[in-house]
Amino acid sequence: MSKINDLIKSYERYVRLPWARALSGQEKTWFAVYSPADERRLRYHLPEFENATRRAGHGWVSCDVTNTFTAWMTSQEYRESYYESPDDIEMLLFKYQDHVAHGITGVLTRVDADDNTVVAVYGIASLFGFMRVSDLLRKVTSHVHGRLLVMFPGDHDGANYRLLDARDGWNYLAVPIKAD
Repeated sequence: MSKINDLIKSYERYVRLPWARALSGQEKTWFAVYSPADERRLRYHLPEFENATRRAGHGWVSCDVTNTFTAWMTSQEYRESYYESPDDIEMLLFKYQDHVAHGITGVLTRVDADDNTVVAVYGIASLFGFMRVSDLLRKVTSHVHGRLLVMFPGDHDGANYRLLDARDGWNYLAVPIKAD
């Protein structure tokens, strides 16, 4: 059995537990932690996470952030000059982070994303090099009503998370869901 199948089983056990309501947005955040090498397998199996959620009696809404940089960059007036001098874009990355946060917040505040709904965010690896996931989450977790499930390609040790196993990690209150 694959690690992703094991992760789905762990998630299914976790999503069936009673949900405490009086938690902060950070505490309502779950990280499904998996190896970056399994990204394509995870995407293929996303419907199984949704099915597990619905079998547990909860709603499901998904949010793919994979192509957010392309969409944001296309909207930039001076994009051609950034292509010529890519280092200049660093001055604007905070605006890109705001763009992604706004998109996730929009999903979190939809009518169908109530206090009984899992909002699943995937494509987080595409943000690597542009922003820290911890900074992004600080901007969105106050809008979590049900649960925010972040599909996290990386590592978790204690309370420390490392995206793509590449950066120094950060401590976070999210609940880790792992295959083991």
